[in-house]
Amino acid sequence: MISIIQRVTQAKVTVNGIDIGTIGSGIMALVAVEKSDTPKQADRLLERILNYRIFADADDKMNLSLRDIQGGLLIVPQFTLAADTDTGNRPSFASAAPPALGRKLFGYFQQRALNIYPGSQFGEFGADMKVALVNDGPVTFTLRCQEKTC
Repeated sequence: MISIIQRVTQAKVTVNGIDIGTIGSGIMALVAVEKSDTPKQADRLLERILNYRIFADADDKMNLSLRDIQGGLLIVPQFTLAADTDTGNRPSFASAAPPALGRKLFGYFQQRALNIYPGSQFGEFGADMKVALVNDGPVTFTLRCQEKTC
C-alpha cells in the first residue's frame, strides 16, 4: 500500500457538493492499494500513519505523532498513487489493485482506522471527489508498505 501524508491545518473531501469528511489540524492521507497488498500491509500502513512523527514538540522539532497531538485524520482513496510513471508520457496502472480488491482492502483500512482511531474521516472509494486542504509547512511524506518492507 502507498500513502501520501500531509500535515494540515484543515482538510475536507466533497462528493456531489456535500462535505463527507472534514478535519482541523492533523493528517490528510491519500491511500492507494496495489495488487499484491493484504490486510497485513493495511494494518502496518495505518500504524505508520498514526505514529509518524511530523508534528512539532516544545522545542519545535518534528517529534510528535498524530496520536500524541490527538489531531484529525482524513483518509482519501486515490488509486493514481499506484501508477508507474518511470517511462513515457502516460501513467501505467498495471500495479494498481483491480476495483473489487481495492474497494475491499480500502474498506478494511477504513474499519481498522475507525476501531483504532475513532473520529477518523474518509473520502469515498470510486467517487469523483473534490479535496481541499491547507498543508502546514508544507510537510508531505510518502509512506509505502509492501510485502518486503512490512
